[in-house]
Amino acid sequence: MQWENKETVAAASSATGAKKTNVRWMVVAVLFFVTLINYADRASISLAGPGMAKELGLSVVDMGFIFSAFGWAYVIFQLPGGWLLDRFGSKMIYSLSILLWSLFTLMTGLAGFVTGATAVMVIFILRFLVGAAESPSFPANSRIVASWFPASERGTAAAIFNSAQYGSTVFFAPLMGWLAHTYGWHSVFTVLGLIGIAFLPVFRKLVHSPNRHTMVNAAELAYMEQGGALVNIDPDKQERAAHKGPRLSYLKQLLSSRMMLGIYFAQYCLNAIGFFFITWFPVYLVQEKHMSIMKAGMVAAIPAVCGFVGGIMGGFVSDMLIRRGMSLSLARKIPIVGGMVLCCIMVLCNYTDSESAVIFIMAMSFLGKGIGGMGWTVNADTAPKEIAGLSGSVLNTFSNSSSITTPVITGYILQVTGSFHAVLWFVIAHAVVVMLCYLFVVGKIKRFILTDTP
Repeated sequence: MQWENKETVAAASSATGAKKTNVRWMVVAVLFFVTLINYADRASISLAGPGMAKELGLSVVDMGFIFSAFGWAYVIFQLPGGWLLDRFGSKMIYSLSILLWSLFTLMTGLAGFVTGATAVMVIFILRFLVGAAESPSFPANSRIVASWFPASERGTAAAIFNSAQYGSTVFFAPLMGWLAHTYGWHSVFTVLGLIGIAFLPVFRKLVHSPNRHTMVNAAELAYMEQGGALVNIDPDKQERAAHKGPRLSYLKQLLSSRMMLGIYFAQYCLNAIGFFFITWFPVYLVQEKHMSIMKAGMVAAIPAVCGFVGGIMGGFVSDMLIRRGMSLSLARKIPIVGGMVLCCIMVLCNYTDSESAVIFIMAMSFLGKGIGGMGWTVNADTAPKEIAGLSGSVLNTFSNSSSITTPVITGYILQVTGSFHAVLWFVIAHAVVVMLCYLFVVGKIKRFILTDTP
């Protein structure tokens, strides 16, 4: 199927006497900046943590509990967050999400009036609430991209907002480090909370459903809709009053679909690879390759940059293949499988002692992970219109479950074997599973159609 129908777009432009607008790219730019703030709030605890622990008298165990609070809430509230998105629409729920996570982040900066066990409880609760408030964010991003972009541009659009998770390190880590050093740990949460609140009016001004956006002309709307965009995805007031939200049977249908389950399990494995880099990669550089902590910190930033570049590359290449007439399935699977093949070269680090070789291999491996990390694009391609938010939440639940399991399993492997040799094989096994899922389980990538069962 050829998604981009140039004759239809030309006819719409001729009928309205106007060239099509490009508001959709402004919308995805807003999503990029919101996600930058989102990830900065997530990472704030790691940079503020040392000063917080010292001032409040917190132990390593205390900090471990505080660090875990966000992740537990983020996974637990995925499905409720997706349900709310489909029930009330992306703009309403995302706006509330931004407001709440910013307020809870701001309040964390005011928690210095307590110490010891009370401080642990207060900060744990606030970080738990930040995780709960942020839970609809990525499903909302995917839902908005599905409504605004034709299939021939959807890969690039999803790659843009997804790349913010890497870009946040570049944009906000220096700021947070400077704030913590100059003004204390409180200022990190205070400033980030205020940035989120300040950006909320921008989000509300610029992000709407395509069919209700005053800046979109008929030519752009026709272009998006003809290309497969779900321009009427959000319910209006009458529809919200008439319907009570997604049914439980819809969730059962998602979890009974071979295509959707293949996508979900692949996303679990993709995120597992990412969490190795986030949690254990610096430790690997210090313990296995005997780098200094300072050097390991600098080296660990290189894969993040490559992941950012790879993510944009994967989306761009996939969309280019669609524009050249390739089927949606092949256009998505080629970068995913190719990226995972490149990711597997990580295991070569087991067979070299050269620091330069290790850095290069890991950088190329994470570049491959970025290229193949198209789960959110595929979700936007396949999620049913009625439950696009819920589908994204299921995807994110599978994805972030690996954030709990991967660090723990890696720790046990290290304890049993005493080296990272088996760990690297464990990590690339996830890349192999991603390939197997897309080659033999997912099948044809297409919009999943719900059956209207009670």
